[in-house]
Amino acid sequence: MDEPTFKKFSTATLSVYGPIELDYIRPLSRSEPLSDYSPSWTPPLLTEGEGRYLWTDAFGVLNFITLFKSTSDRRYLTLAADLIIAVHETLGRTRDRSTRLPGATDQSPLGGGLRIGKKYELGRDGDGQYHHYLTIWMFALNRMSVATGQEWYNAQAIILAKSIHDKFFYQRNSSRPRMYWKMSVDLTKPLAISEGNLDPIEGYLVLRLLQQTATEMHLGCKGPELDEELRDYKKIVDTKLPGYESSDPLDIGMTLWVAHWGCQDEDWARGLSERMLHCLGYYNQLRNHPHEKRLAFREFGLALGLQTYATQEPSTKEALAQQSLAKDILHGWEKYDPLPGGQKVSADLKPITLVMYCAALYPGAFTKGYLERVFT
Repeated sequence: MDEPTFKKFSTATLSVYGPIELDYIRPLSRSEPLSDYSPSWTPPLLTEGEGRYLWTDAFGVLNFITLFKSTSDRRYLTLAADLIIAVHETLGRTRDRSTRLPGATDQSPLGGGLRIGKKYELGRDGDGQYHHYLTIWMFALNRMSVATGQEWYNAQAIILAKSIHDKFFYQRNSSRPRMYWKMSVDLTKPLAISEGNLDPIEGYLVLRLLQQTATEMHLGCKGPELDEELRDYKKIVDTKLPGYESSDPLDIGMTLWVAHWGCQDEDWARGLSERMLHCLGYYNQLRNHPHEKRLAFREFGLALGLQTYATQEPSTKEALAQQSLAKDILHGWEKYDPLPGGQKVSADLKPITLVMYCAALYPGAFTKGYLERVFT
Protein backbone atom coordinates (compact mmCIF):
# COMPACT_ATOMS: atom_id res chain seq x y z
CA MET A 1 0.00 0.00 0.00
CA ASP A 2 1.53 3.32 -1.03
CA GLU A 3 1.60 6.27 1.35
CA PRO A 4 -1.33 8.28 -0.13
CA THR A 5 -3.54 5.17 -0.13
CA PHE A 6 -2.48 4.30 3.43
CA LYS A 7 -3.39 7.80 4.58
CA LYS A 8 -6.87 7.58 3.05
CA PHE A 9 -7.35 4.01 4.30
CA SER A 10 -6.27 4.68 7.88
CA THR A 11 -8.14 8.00 8.10
CA ALA A 12 -11.37 6.38 6.92
CA THR A 13 -10.90 3.50 9.38
CA LEU A 14 -10.32 5.93 12.26
CA SER A 15 -13.43 7.86 11.22
CA VAL A 16 -15.42 4.71 12.01
CA TYR A 17 -13.49 3.17 14.90
CA GLY A 18 -11.42 6.03 16.28
CA PRO A 19 -9.95 7.80 17.95
CA ILE A 20 -7.41 5.04 18.58
CA GLU A 21 -4.21 5.65 20.53
CA LEU A 22 -1.97 2.92 19.15
CA ASP A 23 0.62 3.64 21.86
CA TYR A 24 -1.82 2.17 24.38
CA ILE A 25 -2.65 -0.93 22.32
CA ARG A 26 -0.75 -4.11 23.20
CA PRO A 27 0.50 -5.99 20.10
CA LEU A 28 -1.26 -9.32 19.68
CA SER A 29 1.06 -12.06 20.87
CA ARG A 30 2.04 -14.84 18.50
CA SER A 31 1.89 -17.46 21.24
CA GLU A 32 -0.51 -16.27 23.97
CA PRO A 33 -3.43 -18.73 24.30
CA LEU A 34 -6.70 -17.06 23.38
CA SER A 35 -8.15 -18.42 26.63
CA ASP A 36 -5.84 -15.98 28.44
CA TYR A 37 -6.56 -13.05 26.14
CA SER A 38 -8.32 -9.95 27.41
CA PRO A 39 -9.21 -6.94 25.24
CA SER A 40 -7.11 -3.79 25.48
CA TRP A 41 -9.49 -1.72 23.34
CA THR A 42 -13.24 -1.20 23.39
CA PRO A 43 -14.59 -0.41 19.90
CA PRO A 44 -16.85 2.65 19.91
CA LEU A 45 -20.48 2.18 18.99
CA LEU A 46 -21.27 2.77 15.34
CA THR A 47 -23.74 5.41 14.21
CA GLU A 48 -25.45 2.52 12.42
CA GLY A 49 -28.13 0.15 13.68
CA GLU A 50 -27.92 -0.47 17.40
CA GLY A 51 -24.19 0.31 17.57
CA ARG A 52 -22.71 -2.96 16.28
CA TYR A 53 -23.59 -3.99 12.74
CA LEU A 54 -22.41 -7.37 11.46
CA TRP A 55 -21.65 -6.48 7.83
CA THR A 56 -19.83 -3.27 8.73
CA ASP A 57 -17.80 -4.86 11.52
CA ALA A 58 -16.82 -7.81 9.27
CA PHE A 59 -15.32 -5.29 6.86
CA GLY A 60 -13.75 -3.53 9.85
CA VAL A 61 -11.99 -6.73 10.95
CA LEU A 62 -10.73 -7.39 7.42
CA ASN A 63 -9.50 -3.81 7.06
CA PHE A 64 -7.54 -4.06 10.32
CA ILE A 65 -5.95 -7.26 8.99
CA THR A 66 -5.00 -5.37 5.82
CA LEU A 67 -3.41 -2.63 7.91
CA PHE A 68 -1.44 -5.28 9.80
CA LYS A 69 -0.16 -6.88 6.61
CA SER A 70 0.71 -3.48 5.13
CA THR A 71 2.66 -2.32 8.19
CA SER A 72 3.70 -5.52 10.05
CA ASP A 73 2.32 -3.79 13.15
CA ARG A 74 0.62 -6.46 15.26
CA ARG A 75 -1.35 -3.83 17.15
CA TYR A 76 -3.75 -3.83 14.22
CA LEU A 77 -4.35 -7.53 14.88
CA THR A 78 -5.20 -6.58 18.46
CA LEU A 79 -7.81 -4.16 17.14
CA ALA A 80 -9.24 -6.90 14.92
CA ALA A 81 -9.32 -9.37 17.84
CA ASP A 82 -11.02 -6.87 20.14
CA LEU A 83 -13.60 -5.99 17.50
CA ILE A 84 -14.36 -9.70 17.06
CA ILE A 85 -14.94 -10.06 20.80
CA ALA A 86 -17.21 -6.99 20.83
CA VAL A 87 -19.32 -8.42 18.00
CA HIS A 88 -19.63 -11.84 19.66
CA GLU A 89 -20.56 -10.27 22.98
CA THR A 90 -23.18 -8.01 21.40
CA LEU A 91 -24.63 -9.65 18.30
CA GLY A 92 -24.19 -13.14 19.72
CA ARG A 93 -26.55 -12.20 22.54
CA THR A 94 -30.18 -11.20 22.80
CA ARG A 95 -30.95 -7.55 22.23
CA ASP A 96 -30.98 -6.83 25.97
CA ARG A 97 -27.58 -8.64 26.28
CA SER A 98 -28.94 -10.77 29.11
CA THR A 99 -28.23 -14.17 27.52
CA ARG A 100 -26.43 -15.70 24.58
CA LEU A 101 -28.55 -16.71 21.60
CA PRO A 102 -30.11 -20.20 21.83
CA GLY A 103 -27.46 -22.83 21.13
CA ALA A 104 -24.50 -20.63 22.03
CA THR A 105 -22.19 -21.04 25.03
CA ASP A 106 -19.17 -19.17 26.38
CA GLN A 107 -16.97 -21.76 24.66
CA SER A 108 -18.98 -21.65 21.42
CA PRO A 109 -20.31 -18.07 21.24
CA LEU A 110 -21.50 -18.55 17.65
CA GLY A 111 -23.56 -21.66 18.27
CA GLY A 112 -26.73 -19.60 17.89
CA GLY A 113 -25.62 -17.45 14.98
CA LEU A 114 -25.23 -13.66 15.07
CA ARG A 115 -27.82 -10.93 14.88
CA ILE A 116 -27.72 -8.35 12.08
CA GLY A 117 -27.65 -5.45 14.53
CA LYS A 118 -30.66 -3.54 13.20
CA LYS A 119 -31.83 -0.47 15.09
CA TYR A 120 -35.32 -1.83 15.67
CA GLU A 121 -36.33 -5.24 16.91
CA LEU A 122 -39.45 -5.71 14.79
CA GLY A 123 -40.89 -4.59 11.49
CA ARG A 124 -39.96 -5.04 7.86
CA ASP A 125 -36.43 -3.79 8.51
CA GLY A 126 -36.21 -5.27 12.00
CA ASP A 127 -33.46 -7.38 13.52
CA GLY A 128 -32.85 -11.01 12.63
CA GLN A 129 -30.12 -13.03 10.94
CA TYR A 130 -29.03 -12.58 7.31
CA HIS A 131 -27.28 -15.50 5.65
CA HIS A 132 -24.94 -13.28 3.61
CA TYR A 133 -23.91 -11.31 6.71
CA LEU A 134 -23.07 -14.56 8.49
CA THR A 135 -20.92 -15.83 5.64
CA ILE A 136 -18.94 -12.57 5.40
CA TRP A 137 -18.31 -12.91 9.15
CA MET A 138 -17.13 -16.49 8.62
CA PHE A 139 -14.74 -15.18 5.99
CA ALA A 140 -13.41 -12.50 8.35
CA LEU A 141 -12.79 -15.12 11.06
CA ASN A 142 -11.04 -17.33 8.54
CA ARG A 143 -8.72 -14.53 7.47
CA MET A 144 -8.00 -13.79 11.14
CA SER A 145 -6.87 -17.39 11.61
CA VAL A 146 -4.57 -17.13 8.62
CA ALA A 147 -3.16 -13.78 9.76
CA THR A 148 -2.54 -14.86 13.36
CA GLY A 149 -1.95 -18.60 13.06
CA GLN A 150 -4.65 -19.08 15.74
CA GLU A 151 -6.94 -21.95 14.79
CA TRP A 152 -9.69 -20.78 17.14
CA TYR A 153 -11.10 -18.18 14.74
CA ASN A 154 -11.57 -20.59 11.85
CA ALA A 155 -12.97 -23.19 14.25
CA GLN A 156 -15.59 -20.69 15.40
CA ALA A 157 -16.47 -19.95 11.78
CA ILE A 158 -17.06 -23.67 11.23
CA ILE A 159 -19.25 -23.85 14.32
CA LEU A 160 -21.24 -20.90 12.96
CA ALA A 161 -21.58 -22.55 9.54
CA LYS A 162 -22.87 -25.81 11.02
CA SER A 163 -25.14 -24.10 13.55
CA ILE A 164 -27.11 -22.05 11.04
CA HIS A 165 -27.22 -24.52 8.17
CA ASP A 166 -30.43 -26.43 8.84
CA LYS A 167 -32.14 -23.20 9.91
CA PHE A 168 -31.61 -21.44 6.58
CA PHE A 169 -32.04 -24.56 4.40
CA TYR A 170 -35.21 -26.52 3.74
CA GLN A 171 -36.14 -29.34 1.34
CA ARG A 172 -32.56 -30.49 1.77
CA ASN A 173 -33.21 -34.00 0.43
CA SER A 174 -34.57 -32.73 -2.87
CA SER A 175 -32.49 -32.27 -6.02
CA ARG A 176 -32.76 -28.52 -5.51
CA PRO A 177 -32.75 -27.49 -1.82
CA ARG A 178 -34.18 -24.10 -0.88
CA MET A 179 -32.85 -21.34 1.34
CA TYR A 180 -34.35 -18.53 3.38
CA TRP A 181 -32.83 -15.08 3.02
CA LYS A 182 -33.56 -13.86 6.56
CA MET A 183 -34.32 -15.70 9.79
CA SER A 184 -35.56 -14.53 13.18
CA VAL A 185 -33.03 -13.67 15.88
CA ASP A 186 -33.49 -17.08 17.52
CA LEU A 187 -33.44 -18.89 14.13
CA THR A 188 -36.86 -20.45 14.75
CA LYS A 189 -38.79 -18.92 11.84
CA PRO A 190 -38.08 -17.32 8.45
CA LEU A 191 -38.62 -13.58 8.13
CA ALA A 192 -38.10 -13.59 4.36
CA ILE A 193 -38.92 -16.73 2.39
CA SER A 194 -37.07 -15.62 -0.74
CA GLU A 195 -33.53 -16.81 -1.44
CA GLY A 196 -30.65 -14.34 -1.61
CA ASN A 197 -29.24 -14.23 -5.13
CA LEU A 198 -25.64 -14.80 -4.04
CA ASP A 199 -26.26 -16.69 -0.77
CA PRO A 200 -25.69 -20.29 -1.97
CA ILE A 201 -22.65 -19.35 -4.09
CA GLU A 202 -21.01 -17.38 -1.30
CA GLY A 203 -21.91 -20.10 1.19
CA TYR A 204 -20.30 -22.80 -0.92
CA LEU A 205 -17.03 -20.97 -1.59
CA VAL A 206 -16.64 -19.62 1.96
CA LEU A 207 -17.31 -23.01 3.57
CA ARG A 208 -14.89 -24.60 1.16
CA LEU A 209 -12.28 -22.09 2.33
CA LEU A 210 -13.02 -22.87 5.99
CA GLN A 211 -12.50 -26.56 5.37
CA GLN A 212 -9.28 -25.99 3.41
CA THR A 213 -7.85 -23.83 6.18
CA ALA A 214 -8.81 -26.36 8.84
CA THR A 215 -6.97 -29.06 6.90
CA GLU A 216 -3.89 -26.86 6.49
CA MET A 217 -3.82 -25.94 10.17
CA HIS A 218 -4.03 -29.60 11.08
CA LEU A 219 -0.77 -30.03 9.12
CA GLY A 220 -2.31 -32.18 6.41
CA CYS A 221 -4.76 -34.10 8.58
CA LYS A 222 -8.37 -33.58 7.64
CA GLY A 223 -9.99 -30.91 9.78
CA PRO A 224 -13.63 -30.60 10.87
CA GLU A 225 -15.87 -31.80 8.05
CA LEU A 226 -18.34 -29.60 6.23
CA ASP A 227 -19.03 -32.11 3.47
CA GLU A 228 -22.76 -32.35 4.14
CA GLU A 229 -23.23 -28.59 4.16
CA LEU A 230 -21.11 -28.16 1.04
CA ARG A 231 -23.24 -30.74 -0.82
CA ASP A 232 -26.39 -28.75 -0.07
CA TYR A 233 -24.88 -25.52 -1.34
CA LYS A 234 -23.45 -27.18 -4.45
CA LYS A 235 -26.85 -28.62 -5.40
CA ILE A 236 -28.26 -25.09 -5.52
CA VAL A 237 -25.20 -23.66 -7.27
CA ASP A 238 -25.44 -26.24 -10.05
CA THR A 239 -29.07 -25.41 -10.78
CA LYS A 240 -28.82 -21.67 -10.21
CA LEU A 241 -25.89 -20.84 -12.49
CA PRO A 242 -27.53 -21.10 -15.95
CA GLY A 243 -29.87 -18.18 -15.30
CA TYR A 244 -27.73 -16.19 -12.88
CA GLU A 245 -27.56 -12.43 -13.44
CA SER A 246 -27.81 -9.21 -11.50
CA SER A 247 -28.39 -5.51 -12.10
CA ASP A 248 -27.25 -4.45 -8.61
CA PRO A 249 -23.66 -3.13 -8.44
CA LEU A 250 -23.10 -4.53 -4.93
CA ASP A 251 -24.38 -7.96 -5.96
CA ILE A 252 -22.21 -7.94 -9.11
CA GLY A 253 -19.18 -6.88 -7.11
CA MET A 254 -19.58 -9.38 -4.30
CA THR A 255 -20.16 -12.14 -6.84
CA LEU A 256 -16.91 -11.24 -8.61
CA TRP A 257 -15.13 -11.13 -5.24
CA VAL A 258 -16.30 -14.50 -3.95
CA ALA A 259 -15.96 -16.18 -7.35
CA HIS A 260 -12.29 -15.21 -7.58
CA TRP A 261 -11.69 -17.61 -4.67
CA GLY A 262 -12.77 -20.49 -6.90
CA CYS A 263 -11.69 -19.42 -10.38
CA GLN A 264 -8.47 -21.43 -10.44
CA ASP A 265 -10.09 -24.80 -9.79
CA GLU A 266 -13.82 -24.41 -10.44
CA ASP A 267 -14.85 -23.94 -14.09
CA TRP A 268 -18.28 -22.74 -13.04
CA ALA A 269 -16.72 -19.92 -10.97
CA ARG A 270 -14.86 -18.64 -14.02
CA GLY A 271 -18.03 -18.80 -16.08
CA LEU A 272 -19.96 -16.99 -13.36
CA SER A 273 -17.37 -14.21 -13.26
CA GLU A 274 -17.56 -13.74 -17.02
CA ARG A 275 -21.34 -13.50 -16.75
CA MET A 276 -21.04 -10.82 -14.09
CA LEU A 277 -18.70 -8.81 -16.29
CA HIS A 278 -21.41 -8.85 -18.96
CA CYS A 279 -23.83 -7.50 -16.34
CA LEU A 280 -21.72 -4.34 -16.06
CA GLY A 281 -23.98 -2.91 -18.77
CA TYR A 282 -26.57 -2.40 -16.01
CA TYR A 283 -24.05 -0.38 -14.03
CA ASN A 284 -23.18 1.76 -17.02
CA GLN A 285 -26.84 2.75 -17.14
CA LEU A 286 -26.83 3.53 -13.40
CA ARG A 287 -23.81 5.81 -13.83
CA ASN A 288 -25.93 8.14 -15.94
CA HIS A 289 -27.87 9.07 -12.80
CA PRO A 290 -26.53 11.79 -10.45
CA HIS A 291 -24.58 10.63 -7.39
CA GLU A 292 -27.24 11.88 -4.98
CA LYS A 293 -29.62 9.28 -6.37
CA ARG A 294 -27.12 6.42 -5.86
CA LEU A 295 -25.58 4.68 -2.85
CA ALA A 296 -21.79 4.87 -2.54
CA PHE A 297 -21.31 1.69 -0.55
CA ARG A 298 -23.02 -0.43 -3.18
CA GLU A 299 -20.66 0.87 -5.84
CA PHE A 300 -17.65 0.39 -3.57
CA GLY A 301 -18.70 -3.26 -3.42
CA LEU A 302 -18.48 -3.35 -7.20
CA ALA A 303 -15.03 -1.73 -7.15
CA LEU A 304 -13.87 -4.32 -4.60
CA GLY A 305 -15.09 -7.17 -6.80
CA LEU A 306 -13.51 -5.78 -9.95
CA GLN A 307 -10.13 -5.42 -8.28
CA THR A 308 -10.05 -8.82 -6.61
CA TYR A 309 -11.15 -10.57 -9.78
CA ALA A 310 -8.50 -8.70 -11.78
CA THR A 311 -5.75 -10.20 -9.59
CA GLN A 312 -6.22 -13.57 -11.29
CA GLU A 313 -4.52 -12.38 -14.50
CA PRO A 314 -3.36 -8.87 -13.57
CA SER A 315 -1.53 -7.97 -16.79
CA THR A 316 -4.27 -8.78 -19.29
CA LYS A 317 -6.21 -6.13 -21.17
CA GLU A 318 -9.41 -7.22 -19.44
CA ALA A 319 -7.87 -6.96 -15.97
CA LEU A 320 -6.53 -3.49 -16.69
CA ALA A 321 -10.01 -2.43 -17.83
CA GLN A 322 -11.54 -3.78 -14.60
CA GLN A 323 -8.96 -1.95 -12.48
CA SER A 324 -9.59 1.24 -14.45
CA LEU A 325 -13.35 1.04 -13.86
CA ALA A 326 -12.75 0.47 -10.13
CA LYS A 327 -10.58 3.59 -9.98
CA ASP A 328 -13.20 5.58 -11.88
CA ILE A 329 -15.83 4.54 -9.32
CA LEU A 330 -13.62 5.65 -6.43
CA HIS A 331 -12.59 8.92 -8.06
CA GLY A 332 -16.18 9.74 -8.97
CA TRP A 333 -17.35 9.42 -5.38
CA GLU A 334 -14.27 11.21 -4.00
CA LYS A 335 -15.01 14.13 -6.31
CA TYR A 336 -18.71 14.22 -5.40
CA ASP A 337 -18.20 13.95 -1.63
CA PRO A 338 -14.49 14.05 -0.68
CA LEU A 339 -13.74 10.92 1.29
CA PRO A 340 -12.90 9.90 3.91
CA GLY A 341 -14.33 13.14 5.35
CA GLY A 342 -17.58 12.90 3.42
CA GLN A 343 -20.32 15.34 4.45
CA LYS A 344 -23.08 14.13 2.14
CA VAL A 345 -23.40 10.62 3.56
CA SER A 346 -26.06 10.26 6.26
CA ALA A 347 -24.82 9.36 9.73
CA ASP A 348 -26.44 5.93 9.69
CA LEU A 349 -24.78 5.01 6.37
CA LYS A 350 -21.38 6.52 7.11
CA PRO A 351 -19.81 3.47 8.84
CA ILE A 352 -20.76 0.99 6.08
CA THR A 353 -19.76 3.51 3.42
CA LEU A 354 -16.31 4.13 4.91
CA VAL A 355 -15.38 0.51 5.62
CA MET A 356 -16.37 -0.45 2.09
CA TYR A 357 -14.50 2.56 0.72
CA CYS A 358 -11.36 1.18 2.40
CA ALA A 359 -11.90 -2.28 0.94
CA ALA A 360 -12.43 -0.81 -2.53
CA LEU A 361 -9.40 1.46 -2.13
CA TYR A 362 -7.13 -1.45 -1.22
CA PRO A 363 -8.81 -4.90 -1.10
CA GLY A 364 -5.93 -6.51 0.82
CA ALA A 365 -7.30 -9.25 3.07
CA PHE A 366 -10.25 -9.82 0.72
CA THR A 367 -7.85 -11.00 -1.96
CA LYS A 368 -6.82 -14.60 -2.54
CA GLY A 369 -3.11 -15.08 -1.84
CA TYR A 370 -2.71 -11.78 0.04
CA LEU A 371 -1.99 -13.36 3.41
CA GLU A 372 0.88 -15.79 3.93
CA ARG A 373 -0.25 -19.16 5.23
CA VAL A 374 2.26 -19.69 8.01
CA PHE A 375 0.82 -21.47 11.02
CA THR A 376 2.70 -21.44 14.32
